[in-house]
Amino acid sequence: MSADAAYETLRVEREGDLLSVALAAPDRANALSPAMLAELTALYRRDWLAEGVRAVLLSGDGKNFSAGADLAHLRSLADAGREENRRDSEALRGLFESVLRQPALTLALVHGACVAGGCGLATACDFVVAADDARFLYSEVRIGFVAALVATYLSLRLRGSDLRELLLFPRFVDAERALAIGLANRVVPRGRLAEAGRELAGEVLANGSSTSIAATKALLLDLVGRGLDDRLARAAEVNAAARETDDCRRGIAHVLEHKRAPEWR
Repeated sequence: MSADAAYETLRVEREGDLLSVALAAPDRANALSPAMLAELTALYRRDWLAEGVRAVLLSGDGKNFSAGADLAHLRSLADAGREENRRDSEALRGLFESVLRQPALTLALVHGACVAGGCGLATACDFVVAADDARFLYSEVRIGFVAALVATYLSLRLRGSDLRELLLFPRFVDAERALAIGLANRVVPRGRLAEAGRELAGEVLANGSSTSIAATKALLLDLVGRGLDDRLARAAEVNAAARETDDCRRGIAHVLEHKRAPEWR
């Protein structure tokens, strides 16, 4: 089932409960142009879980996943005023936030270069599957910029010392190093990237309730920066609400009857 008619910079294909999204500007190394940024934000803001999609898999066409900011757009901002820069920053915030808050499971399938904003896009996903030729780089300080938005959520993936090195002393990180520090969750041969992404999505979806996965994702974001009392209070609210869901009732009934967790997919 094709779903790409409304997109100019993306290829979107739905198959059952999986949605495959490809950055489709390989001649520009899938740079995040304003048009692509807007289309990605609109796509990830949709409640795909409510539409029957349980996982969104993001990849890039061509030799690289994404080279980050579009250079032509970056050049136009050189003489921009504060308000214009603020609007541009808010647009980027909207993209990252839409990925982070997407109720469906999100996976990034990374190959080749994954740089700056492109790297931020990939690592905002729940899982990163890296091809063995993948290279990650947060290059912002090299050009006098700050990876400010990325810093708000990258700490959910990395320990402090690795985070500081990535952002303060930017060099390309290969796939194996990315796996070792937690930037990637899996490393696979380049030719198996799409297959491995689908396999991982299938394993995760079979292992857990999508309702529970969505609630857990939201809770992990909601707990950041709160004090212990606030975190425990919020966690108790989510715990109580989860008990009232159909998935929780089904899961408990299945365990009581079969002495094992259900297959969710």
